[in-house]
Amino acid sequence: MTEEKRISPAPDERFASMRMARPTQVRWMVMGWLTLVQMLTYLDRLNLSIAGKYIQDEFRFSTQTMGWVFSAFLLGYALCRIPGGWAGDRFGARKMLTAAILWWSAFTALTAVAPQLQLSLHSAGWIGVVGSLMIVRFLVGVGEAASAPNANKIVSNWMGASERATGTSFTLLGIGLSGAMTPPLIAWMMQRWGWRSSFGICGAVGILVAVAFYWFVTDRPEQNPRMNPAELAIIRKSHSSGAAQPGIPLERRSTPWGRILSSPTVWALLIGYFCQGYPIYIFHTWFFLYLVRVRGLSISQGGMWGATPYLAIALLAPLGGRFSDFAARRFGKRRGRQYGVWIGMLASAGLLWFGSGAANKWTAITLLAASAGFNMFAAASFWAACIDLTQEFTASLSGLMNTFGNLGGWLSPILTAYIATHFGWERALAFAAVVTVVSAICWVFVDASTPIEA
Repeated sequence: MTEEKRISPAPDERFASMRMARPTQVRWMVMGWLTLVQMLTYLDRLNLSIAGKYIQDEFRFSTQTMGWVFSAFLLGYALCRIPGGWAGDRFGARKMLTAAILWWSAFTALTAVAPQLQLSLHSAGWIGVVGSLMIVRFLVGVGEAASAPNANKIVSNWMGASERATGTSFTLLGIGLSGAMTPPLIAWMMQRWGWRSSFGICGAVGILVAVAFYWFVTDRPEQNPRMNPAELAIIRKSHSSGAAQPGIPLERRSTPWGRILSSPTVWALLIGYFCQGYPIYIFHTWFFLYLVRVRGLSISQGGMWGATPYLAIALLAPLGGRFSDFAARRFGKRRGRQYGVWIGMLASAGLLWFGSGAANKWTAITLLAASAGFNMFAAASFWAACIDLTQEFTASLSGLMNTFGNLGGWLSPILTAYIATHFGWERALAFAAVVTVVSAICWVFVDASTPIEA
């Protein structure tokens, strides 16, 4: 009688089994792509502000005229936030985000030739150089409007309930990284090859990112061949049982705008994000001039220290996402998200208040930069709440919330300039601190634990 031999699996089979047992990390790679996309939006958004001096010199534009060109982007950006989010819920965030990247990248590249468009097209001759630039920048804003809502939709599909704020913080990380890197990078391009080259290069980079994004990222984890069952189980396990599972095809339904707009939680979220947008846009618009004119920094110092708020954002936004998810697990969804906002916005308000009145300029700059970072520490909880409240219509609600944030951002440079002119910069920043506190107070009425569908 021969002894039966125990057959061992072949080495290739053992390694394959180990790979299947160990979860892949595809969801984090997808979050990395969202960071890159958000960096691209700020690269294409901030390049005009840096090129503004060269454009003014070449075409002899007044400061007021350049203000109209700058505002054209914000108009398209604000008007198309809600439609861009609705389209993502309706047709898929991956398709919408890819189309949006291609759209704004093409018109970013066209910014370089916009002044010549009115010379070559007789039918558009009445528009003029200013009108051509305004139209092109408006259309860049139209494309970028779809970015944040659809990015948040992808987070809702790819990250479970215990990782939502962490996922949203990746897009906020992109703001910090791009805000710190864009000014020196674009300035170097313009000095080396001229201001037009920077728009062409940014447009070309955007098209490459769009192609790679569409190839790698899918709407849902189950659609991605790079993911193994072990990672998929992690995502499914951490999804709340009452929400639609990301792998189950949903019947396409119309966005329930009536239910969304009748929710007290939603209105508290919208008003809170309006008040969140007001102070952060001071850093996007006035901070460099504040450093030079009020704190007495040189132009080169202003360029270097003007990046400090974005470095603080890059550091504190991911921490805010991690804290929000930890607090939601520890104290429940409602209290956890509230604690994330309260800590972030109240710390931001205090730093803004004391920074505005600090006598030492370096102390002031450090405190103000940290204020921007804690503002985005709280923002991760805002975006996570959009997913908590409705996974199926995350992009629509995100677009609505972001519209309110941009309305606050639109008001911010206007009202800040008025208060600073009539009462001084210290009071202008102190008022922004008060608005920041109001944002925190709004979250007393936000209950992220009760979905809109319920």
